[in-house]
Amino acid sequence: METITLQVNGEDKSCPPKLNLPQLLEHLGMNPRLVAVEYNGEILHHQFWENTEVQAGDRLEVVTIVGGG
Repeated sequence: METITLQVNGEDKSCPPKLNLPQLLEHLGMNPRLVAVEYNGEILHHQFWENTEVQAGDRLEVVTIVGGG
């Protein structure tokens, strides 16, 4: 099976090619509704996630949103 490698929170991760951002997050075991994503150095608003296909060499910083007070 073909895979690509990208960097998530400073670590190399492998995934199938042609995944969009929500699919990648689920592949990595994360809930897309509970995270914020910096994609190649820029905060990526949720409305663009479905149309953002990850590529080999991309850099993502994924931050879990924690509720509370």
